[in-house]
Amino acid sequence: MATGTLISLTLYFVLMLGIGLFAWKKSTDSSEGYLLGGRNLHPAVAALSAGASDMSGWLLLGLPGALYAAGLVEAWIGIGLFVGALANWIIVAPRLREQTVSYGNALTIPEFLANRFPDRAIALRVISAIIIVLFFTVYTAAGLVGGGKLFVTSFAGLFGDTGMSDYMTGIWLTAGVVLAYTMVGGFLAVSLTDFVQGCIMVVALVLMPVVVLTSDGGSATVTEAVQAVDPAFLSLFNGLTVIGFLSAVTWGLGYFGQPHIIVRFMAVKEGGVQTARNIGMSWMFVSLIGALGVGILGRAHVEINNLVLDDPETIFILLADTLFHPLITGFLLAALLAAIMSTISSQLLVASSSLTEDFYRLFLRKHASERETVNVSRLCVLLVALAAIAIAADPTSEVLGLVSNAWAGFGAAFGPLIILALTWDRMTGSGAVAGLVTGAVVVVAWIAAGLGDSFMGGPGVYEIIPGFIAAWAAIVIVSRMGSSVPVPRAAVQ
Repeated sequence: MATGTLISLTLYFVLMLGIGLFAWKKSTDSSEGYLLGGRNLHPAVAALSAGASDMSGWLLLGLPGALYAAGLVEAWIGIGLFVGALANWIIVAPRLREQTVSYGNALTIPEFLANRFPDRAIALRVISAIIIVLFFTVYTAAGLVGGGKLFVTSFAGLFGDTGMSDYMTGIWLTAGVVLAYTMVGGFLAVSLTDFVQGCIMVVALVLMPVVVLTSDGGSATVTEAVQAVDPAFLSLFNGLTVIGFLSAVTWGLGYFGQPHIIVRFMAVKEGGVQTARNIGMSWMFVSLIGALGVGILGRAHVEINNLVLDDPETIFILLADTLFHPLITGFLLAALLAAIMSTISSQLLVASSSLTEDFYRLFLRKHASERETVNVSRLCVLLVALAAIAIAADPTSEVLGLVSNAWAGFGAAFGPLIILALTWDRMTGSGAVAGLVTGAVVVVAWIAAGLGDSFMGGPGVYEIIPGFIAAWAAIVIVSRMGSSVPVPRAAVQ
């Protein structure tokens, strides 16, 4: 590896650790500070933090890899995500920011649900916390797989003959830096690093397609190269079926139930939701267009220059290594690490908060001091990270596959539950429990049965579709069977 690239990456790591130390000084003296940054995030920080923690390594690895392999038809995933994110900002964000405060100043999603439906408080907190911890462990593993792939592809030989430049080294180094700033600085550190990482990501995603396009002879040459692979490579409808279309665009349903994203809505400062939405959606639009460009133009670059790429999900890394000066390569690889680390840190913190608030304080130490609670949260961050490392140890894991499973699990289990809890007064605690369990069980059963790969002899159906529908139906049916007793918000304050 060139010295310039190593210098750029070292500076990036130092910056992340520095932000962690800054946040440690500012907001780790209480649970609200450590877990939500004191509910005082600037709209720009909340917006880019939500975006960066949402997109993860999927934006620079999974999506470009899918486009590289199958063509523009894979863009429907991005379209569905954009529409889903916009709906999430409009429907969920303002209501969740207000109601999590008015219902007992809840610090976690399980705690909010318990305060909203006190007759099923214990069941909701325990079940939702279990789902959060299990799915986030898998989701975090997906990010670590991305870190491992980055080091295998770009950092081979960095440590000479010591054997350290392998897949597991990448996982341990990625996890180590994330753990350092997350355990020390908590939510504020995660959000501020996400903001910086979001800025790095969008610059990289704008820069790379432009350089590829100009270096390979312009749009005409690029178009000719990809059409030589497949005449319909640039068609949004190439081989698209109704089931395939629905499986792609319904990724957007997942937004309503992603705890690591919607927790940003809880933390943004009062009155800042609309500004955050405008900033966040602008960032997302530019980033998705850039990711589409990396995948499509990357395929053209490989064909024009007769290169070999064994793993389509590493096209971003290949372009960074072959087209740029080492210093810029380091910046681009830092963007990839930023995408990976921003999501891992957010997921670790949310999983930790559930373990701390919804298990430790609920069952073991109800009157634990603020200092004790913060320290337990730090320990839980470490435990979840170690479990994720164990899952990610398989180097054949695919980032997009792991992300899609976890995304569907959260979207089906929490999506209908969050939307209806915020908007439907007749929803009951029993309905909430039914929806939570039904969504998670249907997704897991669908995956286990292989119906995401093949359904009734045809293409598979993405598991979020049956899971989301079943959970919504369960909430409505069970709620209508019982009686709803609205809980005054002041009663739980």
